[in-house]
Amino acid sequence: MSNLRFQNALQGIPQAVPPVWFMRQAGRYHQHYQKLKEKYSFEDLCKNPELAARTAMGPIEDFDFDLAILFSDILFPLEALGMGLRYNPGPQFDWQIQGLKDLELLIPVDDAIGNLQFQKKAVQLTRSMLPTDKSLIGFVGGLYTLFSYATVGKHNGREPLPLMARDLRDAFLPILEELLVQNIELQLAGGAEIVMIFDTAAGSLSPHLFRDIVLPGLQRFVREFPGKIGYYALGVTRDHHSMLSNLKGLAGYGMDHRFAIEHSLAENEGQKFIQGNFDQSLLFLNTSDFERCFREWLAPIKELAVEERAGWVCGLGHGVLPGTPEKHVRLFVEKIRETFG
Repeated sequence: MSNLRFQNALQGIPQAVPPVWFMRQAGRYHQHYQKLKEKYSFEDLCKNPELAARTAMGPIEDFDFDLAILFSDILFPLEALGMGLRYNPGPQFDWQIQGLKDLELLIPVDDAIGNLQFQKKAVQLTRSMLPTDKSLIGFVGGLYTLFSYATVGKHNGREPLPLMARDLRDAFLPILEELLVQNIELQLAGGAEIVMIFDTAAGSLSPHLFRDIVLPGLQRFVREFPGKIGYYALGVTRDHHSMLSNLKGLAGYGMDHRFAIEHSLAENEGQKFIQGNFDQSLLFLNTSDFERCFREWLAPIKELAVEERAGWVCGLGHGVLPGTPEKHVRLFVEKIRETFG
């Protein structure tokens, strides 16, 4: 009940053909998703386990990705704590956490986790629908990204409050951390092979602040779930990657398109999986230009020995963008297998 290529990547076993997975592979670019959205709201697709499983299955059936990912949203833990989330169409909370007194309004973690049980059921149903040669992963939002949303309602990393409110951060992050531990446990119990932590806002932090604010929580997660946690933050530097590569127990991490992934793969020696990192915007080019850019990106990776590519999970530098041509997604998957097969 797992994809051999993905399991090899997790274990650092050299292999010719890498597994392929895209962040946001089930999303607005895909006709399968668009048809579901004609009948159901985004919340319905996430919170109804059967609909969530159907949504996650769409890109597996249409593009033959090696793994599926739980269809959900990173913000549901904040809603579970009582913050009143709605989508109009973007996320909006009924209230923001502005001070220590606001923490008294939160639902206790042991009660809040009950509000996330739909994710476990969605994972179980998705696993039951998947072919036995496909893998399944879960995900949660990162601590700093969730803190940013809870305090300012967005995660672009340019708002001052998440950095200035140290007392609030020190009081709220442990609450979030405990809820995420239970959330990760819930998804793993449902059948997820690993759980990704998507921490987009953390990429705005300097390496020093990343070490102080993000790393302690991440260390807790990998202690609790060694080999079961992946991490991704957009816009990080090589110093951030160095911290991640040296974090014992971390299964792996995603890399955006600004980096030459072949260097990181060669240095990694299969110690962790590295996911990425074709520039997602290049999928919008006409087919001939897309194929040219794709070949240019692959050329230095092809020069690596099979052993040097160990741990590679092939994908994009970030999520699939709305409006991305489906035929280029399909072509990407086919060309990877044709090139390395």
